Amino acid sequence: MTGRALAVSGMAVAVAGCGGAQSVFSPAGPGASRISDLAWILIVGTIVPAAVVIGLILYAVFRGRRGGGGPRVGDTRVILLGGAVFPALILLTFSALSARYSAEVAVPPSPPAFTIEVTGHQFWWEARYPDHGVVTANEIHVPVGQTVRLQLAASDVIHSFWVPRLHGKMDQTPGHTNVWWMQAAEPGVYRGQCAEFCGLQHALMAMLVIAQPAAEFDAWIARMRQPAPPPADPLLERGRQVFFEAGCAHCHAIQGSHVLRFTGSVGPDLTHLGSRRMLAAATIENSRELLRAFVVDPHVFKPGVRMPATRLPADQLDALIAYLATLQ
Repeated sequence: MTGRALAVSGMAVAVAGCGGAQSVFSPAGPGASRISDLAWILIVGTIVPAAVVIGLILYAVFRGRRGGGGPRVGDTRVILLGGAVFPALILLTFSALSARYSAEVAVPPSPPAFTIEVTGHQFWWEARYPDHGVVTANEIHVPVGQTVRLQLAASDVIHSFWVPRLHGKMDQTPGHTNVWWMQAAEPGVYRGQCAEFCGLQHALMAMLVIAQPAAEFDAWIARMRQPAPPPADPLLERGRQVFFEAGCAHCHAIQGSHVLRFTGSVGPDLTHLGSRRMLAAATIENSRELLRAFVVDPHVFKPGVRMPATRLPADQLDALIAYLATLQ
């Protein structure tokens, strides 16, 4: 009974691991679909030969015990054919299929509509749209049904770009740019993840890929092209001054045509921070309360992150958070 319970528990854990926001078995793009097809072929194709080989081993063991002697010539042939030739043919078939599918997923299904430059940092993602003059962080927007070309790079250590429901992994290596592609077949929000251990916060280095109808994507691009809005009241003006005086501008950029132009590049661009769904590389929801808590001490949420804790009087902190929240 214990063995049966363990088997059932193991199957439940295995099945649970196949679901979720990053499931390769719920493809939403042509690249992920081909990878999912290959995964099922390998899973089924592995189980069947394994069952055959195990059956032959058991057959030989029990037949040998009943016969009271060593294996006979006929048994030896069965073992050689079933235990060596058959698995070898399966492996060769798997190798050929893997090579074929790898070649297929490397080629986009249609010419790319535009390019997105994605740079991995410890521990966040920078996304630039050179064809549109847009820069953002940890949130990548793409039009549904259109292939986008990805230029993948890293600023510090090796990272790996992976959005399981849209395509396979591709490494990001310092000093080298890898070219990849991505296409979403249906609207949705797809969670991505760094797939190469890159330091203490590797597990919390995530991103959101938001696939939208073409009209919505165009509207998003138009909003992202706009500069940061000017402060509308004295509190927001004070918040902008605090951003500069407290040293935030050394690491973060806020693009605008008014008075100050912050151009720090160590941390994410904050020009449209308030419009993002999540903060801290898709770790926490984007709300004023969580934004304030993260600014005060980001290490509570992401130990080891490069952003230092912020020590400001309450009135200055209130003004800063109020200003950041208006950056839509």
